[in-house]
Amino acid sequence: MDNKKIYGVLEGLIFMVGDEGVGLNVLADILEQSREDILKVLNQIQDDYQNEMHGIEMVNYGGLYKFVSKVVVHDYAKKLFTITKQNKLSPSALETLAIIAYKQPITRVEIEEIRGVGSDTMIRRLSARNLIKEVGRAQAPGLPILYGVTSDFLDVFKLLSVEELPDLPEYSGQMEMDLYEWWGKTTKSNCSKWLYIASQSRSFN
Repeated sequence: MDNKKIYGVLEGLIFMVGDEGVGLNVLADILEQSREDILKVLNQIQDDYQNEMHGIEMVNYGGLYKFVSKVVVHDYAKKLFTITKQNKLSPSALETLAIIAYKQPITRVEIEEIRGVGSDTMIRRLSARNLIKEVGRAQAPGLPILYGVTSDFLDVFKLLSVEELPDLPEYSGQMEMDLYEWWGKTTKSNCSKWLYIASQSRSFN
């Protein structure tokens, strides 16, 4: 494999792992290349992204490589988040948020196992809106990030604590009808109603 292909594959893999990052040994094993060769390309990627035309950079924190936004972007990001916070959450975002709320602390991989699709983008969006946060690291290979909800989440869904989330009823074939009938007997807010229903879009009891 030539360096151009290694460069592209590394760039793509590091982007895909998101905030969790990935280590040199893992990358070397995946590409079946020596640590020295992979390290040379990683250094090249880091140098290339230092160019001011890029708004992101590749960093190495604790031996884990990841892409992060540059400081120059932060003030503009605050404006963006102020605007996007006013927008409604998509069904996919609600589903991801519901899984985190009911299953926290939970890793990205566990979320994806429940949803059946990649969830890195949804996690990034929810983090950007300060609805979820990193709450620790799982004692598993790679020490994956554990996610939980924030105080802003409680404010948005009008909850005093996560203990106020309604209990999940048993799954049934007429799930949607059962949910609405069940919800009519509760006093929760309309926002948390949709969070709850999103949590039932796939059975993860």
